[in-house]
Amino acid sequence: MHQSPPPQQPSEPPPAAPPAAPPAPPAPPADGPQGPAFDAAYGQQPWFDGVTAPEGWPHPPRRRLWGRHGRLGSLWDNKSLRATALVLLLSVSGLVILALVREQTGTKGFLVGLGLAVLPVPLIVAAFRWVDRVEPKPWRNLLFAFAWGACAATLVALIANGFATEWLMTTIDSSSASRQADADTWGATLVAPVVEESAKAAAVLLLFLFRRRDFNGIVDGIVIAGITATGFAFTENILYLGSAFVSDQEFGYSGIRSTTAATFFIRGVVSPFAHPLFTAMTGVGFGIAAAAARHQRVRRALVPVAALLAAMVLHGVWNGSATLGGYGFLAVYALFMVPLFGLLVWLTVWSRGKELGVVREQLGAYQAAGWLTPPEPVALGSMRARGIARDLARRTRGAAAARTVAEYTAHATSLAFLRRRAHRGLAGPDFAAQEKALLDRLWERREVAQPALAHAALAVPIRRPRPVPRPMPGAVPPAFWPAAPYGGYGGPGQAGPGYGGTGYAGPGYGYGYGYGAQQTYPGQPPFGAQPQPGAPQGAPPPNVAQGHPTWSVPYGSGGPQSHV
Repeated sequence: MHQSPPPQQPSEPPPAAPPAAPPAPPAPPADGPQGPAFDAAYGQQPWFDGVTAPEGWPHPPRRRLWGRHGRLGSLWDNKSLRATALVLLLSVSGLVILALVREQTGTKGFLVGLGLAVLPVPLIVAAFRWVDRVEPKPWRNLLFAFAWGACAATLVALIANGFATEWLMTTIDSSSASRQADADTWGATLVAPVVEESAKAAAVLLLFLFRRRDFNGIVDGIVIAGITATGFAFTENILYLGSAFVSDQEFGYSGIRSTTAATFFIRGVVSPFAHPLFTAMTGVGFGIAAAAARHQRVRRALVPVAALLAAMVLHGVWNGSATLGGYGFLAVYALFMVPLFGLLVWLTVWSRGKELGVVREQLGAYQAAGWLTPPEPVALGSMRARGIARDLARRTRGAAAARTVAEYTAHATSLAFLRRRAHRGLAGPDFAAQEKALLDRLWERREVAQPALAHAALAVPIRRPRPVPRPMPGAVPPAFWPAAPYGGYGGPGQAGPGYGGTGYAGPGYGYGYGYGAQQTYPGQPPFGAQPQPGAPQGAPPPNVAQGHPTWSVPYGSGGPQSHV
């Protein structure tokens, strides 16, 4: 019998599927009109392309005109634009001052003044370059300083002195010759020093602010200020000598008895360093401020101002001595200016010696880390040893090797001053990048420079090492100390092949090193060893990059890192 199937039980409804997530809004294109500021302010938002934005849609904030992140601030951060504006400013100033001087002296007087004024310039520039041999300044800094003094500062002084003299003439009764002479004397003694020294100090201030890496101490300030004053004196001498020549043409004077010869003797022979001496006072002030620590804000602010006032006083005394007659001028020159010039020379030489001491002290950390050999801090801290190393490289390997040694010396000196700035808390946030770049440049030139410096270190007398000054807390990273001395240094000297093929036995000079064949430690190359095949050029030392891990120590609080 057929049985009907049992009725089906109502089954449980299947579980409802979870609602589909709404599609993610498309990300706005990277090159949208809102730009990075819009994304940073409002996050990822839907992008409407070709349609009108809904009402209430947030708009990106408008950029301010002034301020660091304003539109003008962005233009100022463009280095090419700043350089172009500076070149245009100096060019226009040069053309204007050229036209003014030619108008007062005439074409023939201008050419005579130019020919005579240029004679002492090479001597003065060479003297300042000799002073700056420890860490030579880039030529662009010196050219800017000279151009500023010769063009911009001279133009400002000429215009301001003209207005000041006219004001004095209208204020003082100039009906008599004595009244007019008094106005000229007051203008030369009181107005001209203030205007001229302020105009020349502007170049030192600009390099102090925008070329801070090249401004490390008193020597740098003296060199920059001296070059600026040399340019100023050059243009001023053209004006004075050209005017004297026009006067001689009118009155028929010629030869030694002419006014032109007397003016050249006073300004070009007796006192060619007058303007550099005055402005060097300002340079000393900025040099002291550059060497001050970060927390010494009062010194960094007041010392340059006090030095500028001293330069103005010296300039006023010098200009005022011209009104005292022949004997009064000679008395001021012999009893005041000459001793002051000698004191400035002594201060410059002493400061250069201190800079060499900084090189010896600060490079000791890199020598202990394996980047430098033991004799290098000794040789790099002596001008005589530097010269011997360059001469040795030139005799054995040619002029290219001598240039390599000079470049190695310059980079090592920059590295030492960079670390000293870190000691004083003045290194910027790119300290680690600068340090790494300088170490890479040293490593690329080590095969030529290190043997020459090792040989030159033998000519330096042994000195008792001075302790490195204690840095600010948390300011300088500790140096990395390898397990064994770099390239076997530290043991007794051994005989081996010397630089350029000759050999000698190392005498254990101060550090117990021998220039020649050295003992090799695991993971460390012998001194002067060729890089392994396939190794990239300019790679870090094997004992740092391979034998030991690189320590990354925080530089200060939240600052850069050092890989020494």
